Amino acid sequence: MDPLMAEALSQSQIDELLNRIKSGENEQIKVEPEEKIKEYDFSSPKKFTKDQLRSLNNIYENYARMLSSYFTGVLRSACEVSISQIEEQRYFEFNNALPDNALIGIISFFPEDKPFEENTMMLELPTAFGYLLVDRLMGGTEELFAPDRDYTEIELSLLRMVIQNVTSYIQDVWSSFVPMETQLRNVETNGRFIQAFSPQDIVVIITFDIDDEFYKGSANICMPTDNLEDLVSSFAMKYNHSVKQQDEEKERLKRRQILTSIEESEITLEAHLDDCVMSLGDISQLQVNDVISLNKKISEDISAQVEGIPFFRARLGERNSQKALRVTGVEEAIAEL
Repeated sequence: MDPLMAEALSQSQIDELLNRIKSGENEQIKVEPEEKIKEYDFSSPKKFTKDQLRSLNNIYENYARMLSSYFTGVLRSACEVSISQIEEQRYFEFNNALPDNALIGIISFFPEDKPFEENTMMLELPTAFGYLLVDRLMGGTEELFAPDRDYTEIELSLLRMVIQNVTSYIQDVWSSFVPMETQLRNVETNGRFIQAFSPQDIVVIITFDIDDEFYKGSANICMPTDNLEDLVSSFAMKYNHSVKQQDEEKERLKRRQILTSIEESEITLEAHLDDCVMSLGDISQLQVNDVISLNKKISEDISAQVEGIPFFRARLGERNSQKALRVTGVEEAIAEL
């Protein structure tokens, strides 16, 4: 018998169990479920809360939409960019996962708020996607061709222009939450030589999926957690948890401006007398001064239409020797709105 079982059961219980086995009775032993223990890696502590990661996700969802529009224009085909995941890890883990040939933009970002210092982020685009961009910028329309070589100086110049543009979009999306300025410092093609962060530094990796007719892959943004945690918390508290009190006078003036701009809009008002059905033969024989009978009397209301929608009821008449309409009411469907 297992010595552990002997320690767990008393002698009387053991005797009872042996008796049941001899008599052929089966005893089902209940196994208590093991307690679930969540593992925590102290070597890679998590610094961001779910709310902070959600705030980052909101920022870069806007950035993904901007990239979709930009790459669609450059590639001349529908390109969709979406966020795949946001995670924290050590910088060496991210750096070790980079391919030997990569396209990496080193970007400085400067929060205008004094408590936050200048910092660095990395934008990594796949090498194959870089060749696709170069091909389309040079007028190509064929399928993706990615040669097994480094970029030439001309290709790097074109790609530097592309990364400069997408860098400006980073500034745009961040500036919607906190004043920010970004600047592209340089473009690297080998991640092994980049010493932007210490290997043990904790960074946030934002991964984007790129889906185009000729290419499917992923790109990454690597941001250090230094200052970023406080920076995200500052605008998360400001925009997500505070109730913005509006000045009533400003709100009234804003509504008045909107109404004024609408009132100055020009729209078409038409008077609709009646409909008439005639054969093509009768229409072809119509002459000048012929009279067409309608089913409406001159004393009855006619429909006045606004941009083709029946809006008013009116009477046809004259004023100062000119044909005129006198509004007698509002159509029922409009009055119920």
